[in-house]
Amino acid sequence: MADGDLAIEGTDARRLKAEAGVGDFVALLKPRVMSLVVFTGFAGLIAAPGHLHPVLAAIAVMCIAVGAGAAGAINMWYDRDIDAIMTRTKDRPIPAGRMDPAETLAFGVVLSIGSVLTMALAVNFVAAALLALSIAFYVFVYTMWLKRRTPQNIVIGGAAGAFPPMIGWAAVTGDVSLASISLFLIIFMWTPPHFWALALFRAGEYAKAGVPMLPVVAGRRETKRHILVYSALLVPLGTLPSLLGVTGYVYAAASVVLGLVFLAGAVAVWREDGDRAAKALFGYSILYLFLLYALITIDRAPVVS
Repeated sequence: MADGDLAIEGTDARRLKAEAGVGDFVALLKPRVMSLVVFTGFAGLIAAPGHLHPVLAAIAVMCIAVGAGAAGAINMWYDRDIDAIMTRTKDRPIPAGRMDPAETLAFGVVLSIGSVLTMALAVNFVAAALLALSIAFYVFVYTMWLKRRTPQNIVIGGAAGAFPPMIGWAAVTGDVSLASISLFLIIFMWTPPHFWALALFRAGEYAKAGVPMLPVVAGRRETKRHILVYSALLVPLGTLPSLLGVTGYVYAAASVVLGLVFLAGAVAVWREDGDRAAKALFGYSILYLFLLYALITIDRAPVVS
């Protein structure tokens, strides 16, 4: 019997002793991931040309948040076997025995359908279609197809997390443009070095769970090389919104500085044998994305006179 099967049986036994609380339903939504998703979606909405009524804007952001959380819940349902093995995920509601898998799946499906329908009826069909695509991509392409089969899982699957600014943009404009695609591409290129930095100091857990992350399959040196290459590509890509007229020169200059710091972190990872530089890059990568999209929001925020 596989370790995952034993873990699930252990979960079933513990379930008799534990009950789900409100906090467990919140945990299913992956709130830390959701917060970044919501912020980048909001930035896309603010950066878009045109105007959206504040109530509709709030609904659009809410739908992005709920859709992202729903995808996270379905991910936890599908990955409950490997979550029970890995240290950083073993206390999630299902492996900890506080949530029933079927209940989790139903929760995620209902929220997915509800968020997409609400976006379609209250905002527009383009934004709803992009939201549906992002949920489906995360669940079916990344979680069910790529994650356990290829070390390129996070490269291709990372596209799911890059959709929110496009969705926010489409909520205002009703279309997809090169400008909104530039916001997508930044997150798409950011995702691999962000997660590979994490994978470097969590490689043992991924190996134990049978997830073919790049350090497990190709080794640390090759992973560091990939981090360096993607980080170098991210520096000019971060300036793309300015080149397309989405933002001004202040953002362009700041994006270069932030990108060079990111690249310096990648160089440190390349040179170091331990995990300290990888942990530092992982932490900075989150700050980098937050600051970049904060600058976009500030640059495009309407001036109140």
